[in-house]
Amino acid sequence: MKSVTALSVAPEIYPLIKTGGLADVAGALPGALAAEHVALRTLCPGYRPVLAALKKAEAVAHFDDLFGGPARLLAARAAGLDLFALDAPHLYDRDGGPYGGHDGRDFPDNALRFAALAKVGALLGQGLVEGFAPQVVHAHDWQAGLTAAYLHYSGKPRPGAVMTAHNLAFQGQFPAEIFGALGLPPQAFSIEGVEYYGGVGFLKAGLQLSDRITTVSPTYAQEIQQGHSGMGLDGLLRARAEQLAGVLNGIDVEVWNPETDPMIVAPFTRKKIAARAENKKALQARMGLAHAPDRLLVGVVSRLSWQKGLDLLLACLPFFEEHNAQLVLLGTGDPALEAAFQEAAQLHPGRIGVHFSYDERLAHLIQAGADAILIPSRFEPCGLTQLCAMRYGAVPVAARVGGLADTIIDANEMALQAKCATGLQFAPVTAEALAGALRRCAALHARKTAWKNIQFNGLKTDVSWTNPARHYAEIYREVAPA
Repeated sequence: MKSVTALSVAPEIYPLIKTGGLADVAGALPGALAAEHVALRTLCPGYRPVLAALKKAEAVAHFDDLFGGPARLLAARAAGLDLFALDAPHLYDRDGGPYGGHDGRDFPDNALRFAALAKVGALLGQGLVEGFAPQVVHAHDWQAGLTAAYLHYSGKPRPGAVMTAHNLAFQGQFPAEIFGALGLPPQAFSIEGVEYYGGVGFLKAGLQLSDRITTVSPTYAQEIQQGHSGMGLDGLLRARAEQLAGVLNGIDVEVWNPETDPMIVAPFTRKKIAARAENKKALQARMGLAHAPDRLLVGVVSRLSWQKGLDLLLACLPFFEEHNAQLVLLGTGDPALEAAFQEAAQLHPGRIGVHFSYDERLAHLIQAGADAILIPSRFEPCGLTQLCAMRYGAVPVAARVGGLADTIIDANEMALQAKCATGLQFAPVTAEALAGALRRCAALHARKTAWKNIQFNGLKTDVSWTNPARHYAEIYREVAPA
């Protein structure tokens, strides 16, 4: 098997900096690909948390003026990852998150911040650092989308380029006026290059100019070639359908392991699933719910947004009273949704508990203690929540879209008879269909043997990176220059 050296260009990477599933993917792929004889190093921005995690870093390149200020490229190892960190204080040393301030607004210079990341990614791909010559550069989401453009218009031999779109809803669109600051040649501002509806499209550039395109599930790869899900890029994706593949995400089964997880109260296995009840008890206590071992406890771990369909759940809150069920919700996002769920919790003390923040420990406890995990997304490229749920014996109840459709076997009567169901799905994505799915969930929860079979099926499902890594390695070998 041919070995491959590759560079990943990612705007976030777990466990150093995370806002969503992209970070989990970027953090898990290097280890998973090692088994496929792929050596993958990752370039990420030098945010404060990233630099703080680097114990021993070597400056391997310097830039006198990188989009408005001096910068240096650091090589280091942290959290088991081989990293390049772009230390550019004028771009990344600031309060807030990776993409915006505490006020929730994007940083006004995001175009330059992530053009810098892409530019250095391209330079690394073409031999910037002695002794590192990647055959493949793998760019993640719009923030790394210009990497392929810098490679394409360099006029020099280049490595193979792979672009992964984790969520087509975030495209990195900027006005045409920014083009002059990007350092690209004039011909790049065309429909065959970075031009997108009269402006500059970072994601569009990556999709247009990379050798291969991947997204994070086969169903999502088909959905985004259609007008209602393509978000303006469906024509381009149809034109490049031969270069487009859907590769399901996995999860890190060492981090998400109910047998050894230090973040839960009571570790458990499939053979000792009864111990799971202690986590439910602890979760109820943590979220201010009544201790009720036999009540259906539904968990939500999600960004609060229209995409995630949490407004539909608000319309279904009467279900929890009618079926004597409980709800716990962990997430942050839309202030209006936060306010509505806070009001619901106040109106239903002991039945509904909410926590508005990012809390990894509580997320693990919800997966380990809830009976079911609800994912009513209007669209979902892949989703990791349902994979974690199955790994922890929580039954996913999810919309039949994107990666949710690819990863859950619905508990219809034939699947129950064949004992192969791993969760419940519903469609269309409406409040009425969600209410029906919750009623199905309550009825199944009352059928103890059937419910336990669904739990066991989830617990034994391979949700690791083993198969996805094999697919990525195949793609890398296809695009790597001879």
